[in-house]
Amino acid sequence: MKRVLLITALALAALIWLAPLEAWFGAAFPAHMLRHMLLVAVIPPLLVLGAPQWAEPMALPPMIAATLEFALVWGWHLPGAHGLAFHSPLGFAVEQLSFLIAGILVWAGCLRARQPLIGAGGLLVTSMHMTLLGALIVLAPRDLYAEICGLAPNLTAQQLGGLLMLGIGTPVYLLAGLILTGRALARAEVQT
Repeated sequence: MKRVLLITALALAALIWLAPLEAWFGAAFPAHMLRHMLLVAVIPPLLVLGAPQWAEPMALPPMIAATLEFALVWGWHLPGAHGLAFHSPLGFAVEQLSFLIAGILVWAGCLRARQPLIGAGGLLVTSMHMTLLGALIVLAPRDLYAEICGLAPNLTAQQLGGLLMLGIGTPVYLLAGLILTGRALARAEVQT
């Protein structure tokens, strides 16, 4: 099973780098957001579950990891930082690598926490901030990134990107948090 998880993570990583996502979406922002969500919410838990021996050294306390990811994700979504990643191959590589590392820190910390309820808390906090950022991107009255990226405004593409964030991040973190909550409750029942 671990091997299947690792192969799936690597296949998804290859897909987001080799597939012509911009052409599929007809715009850069939704492609960027799909990559981002796979790098923070989908690939890291597959890596953590598939290679727990590698994840163990990266297992920060869940709330610390969630706070670091919050700062990093929101920071990269500021227009200036997004523009840096859009215009600079090095900026883009740093952004994507930092998303992956932050995702691994969160998932390693939460899934490997001694207390599943603490891990659930980290994932639920992450779900909340991802939901809020996705909603802000969807509900923004104008394209937040067009000017800094030198593109024609495309509010529809931005809204699609926000919907991808909501549609991937929110349920993944929420479901995992609820699973860990269930484990904590089951453990409490056994102990009583």
